[in-house]
Amino acid sequence: MKMNPRFGRIAPALALAAALAVAGCSQSGAPSPQGTSAPTAATSATAAGGIGKKEIKLAYVEWSSCVAATDVARAALEQKGYDVQTISVSAAAMYAAVADGDADATVCAWLPSTQANYYTRTRDKLDNLGPNLVGTKLGLVVPDYVTIDSIPQLADHAEQFQGRIVGIDPGAGEMGLTQQVVEQYQLPLKLIDGSGATMTAALKSAIDNHQWIVVTGWTPHWMWARFKLKYLADPKGIYGTAEDIDTLARRGLKQDSPVAYAVLDGFHWTPEQMQQVMDADREPDAKPYDVAKQWVQQHADVVAGWSH
Repeated sequence: MKMNPRFGRIAPALALAAALAVAGCSQSGAPSPQGTSAPTAATSATAAGGIGKKEIKLAYVEWSSCVAATDVARAALEQKGYDVQTISVSAAAMYAAVADGDADATVCAWLPSTQANYYTRTRDKLDNLGPNLVGTKLGLVVPDYVTIDSIPQLADHAEQFQGRIVGIDPGAGEMGLTQQVVEQYQLPLKLIDGSGATMTAALKSAIDNHQWIVVTGWTPHWMWARFKLKYLADPKGIYGTAEDIDTLARRGLKQDSPVAYAVLDGFHWTPEQMQQVMDADREPDAKPYDVAKQWVQQHADVVAGWSH
């Protein structure tokens, strides 16, 4: 969703390097520090039956929407013969990874507003393949039994909200926007960072006890299928209007792995389709990647259209 001012160029690079080290792989797609060049397009295009370089790295952030989209993209690419590795990083590191060639692509770019700061810094080194999902929304969310309807009203009910807004990971673009909301609406509430999981756990606990809570929320998200919720109106328009989720690729992927590029370029689905995967991911003992593979198999006609 998502650059925290305290994240610079060094932090994303270190985060990515750590992720790659844990995964037991080397960085690819750009010259190494030792000066070793990546395979040329001509060389890689002759490999693996014309699909080009077989190893594809997808960077993503641990949000339920990103997990669903990344797993589905992975399953679709594997059907084409690619070996796909998914790398979980911070939002800042996600953009840096693709821009620097340490990852091949991401299907998790919330634009034009939520991740605008990251995109502005890296856009000259990226290929934006356009939206893979249209019509997102983000803002402050409360249970439907809460008797206020707009952000300015939070100021008069700070005590009922325990003086806090429950947020997600501190690097998320939505968190930066929410801090602007706190300041511009002069709210006597503190923005608490955490993760998507801790946010939804706090939300569930509050709803179970019929307590007031306000969280940073977005659509699509599985919580809308589980709970009765509502967005608070944002008269100042700080959260912006509906956004898209774009696919970003490193420069050169089209030449190195043309079939993978075509699949990623064609990848698009609806919020309802994403919600199907996200809902299934929440089932007891569900394995998200297995859910994604099953969805891809069951929607073969949709997936087939992505590579044409």
